[in-house]
Amino acid sequence: MNRIATPSPVPSPLSNTEIELRLLMEAIYLKYSYDFRNYTLASQKRRVLHALAQLGLPSISALQEKVLRDPGLFGRLLQYLTIPVSEMFRDPAYFLALRQHVVPILHTYPSVKVWVAGCSTGEEVFSLAILLREEGLLSRTQIYATDINPDSLEKARQGIFPIESIRGYTANYQRAGGRSSFSDYYTAAYEAARFDPSLCADVIFADHSLATDSVFAETQLVSCRNVLIYFNRELQDRALGLFHESLCHRGFLGLGAKESIDFSSYSERFDAHAKPERIYRKAT
Repeated sequence: MNRIATPSPVPSPLSNTEIELRLLMEAIYLKYSYDFRNYTLASQKRRVLHALAQLGLPSISALQEKVLRDPGLFGRLLQYLTIPVSEMFRDPAYFLALRQHVVPILHTYPSVKVWVAGCSTGEEVFSLAILLREEGLLSRTQIYATDINPDSLEKARQGIFPIESIRGYTANYQRAGGRSSFSDYYTAAYEAARFDPSLCADVIFADHSLATDSVFAETQLVSCRNVLIYFNRELQDRALGLFHESLCHRGFLGLGAKESIDFSSYSERFDAHAKPERIYRKAT
């Protein structure tokens, strides 16, 4: 009996805006080697439309034309494409879970390597450095802090944050199980708080793209929080593959509060260690 083949569903046509976005991301990749092609459409659209308003340009096509001819304008656009949204000890329960469920195991290693992927302007790097110092681990820990935005990396190196943010950071630190007075870690002056440079004296800040680059070190902990939410499924799987490859036997992976590995191709390669706080452990 012959069966009539069911026709494949016809994909919905792309809107003009979606076509323009795809062309812009392809142009950026070909010209500057920054790969935003597998970021979610919603993230791309929100950030590019905001950039258009700030740069005074009438359309995405006009932006593409200028970006191809003006590297300086691309540098400005990059700040909008990688808008840093962070705070120190963000999601305090995550840092408390690190103290309670991860640090005791990290203590069993003679030395520790931590990778903060997508470190933005450094809030998470300094948060982890403070936690590791309080837990007696910082002196034998190497932290790698990576991001694709060179301006954000430079701000992270400086360790200077707005003074108006300190009250919120202090509350987060206390809820995260802080063992000291948060004011011990910074000096306030000129409407800014400069954090103790010794916290990150040995941190390696480096340009690294989860979309195009490969693994560079074996680590015991990878913390990549609130980054995967901007990636489509293909890029999420690529990033998780990098983390899996980087982690040592039974190493730890920390994700953001709205992120999960449950529906990824790596769901069977990690065990939930503190699942409510999105902390996973590389499976045997």
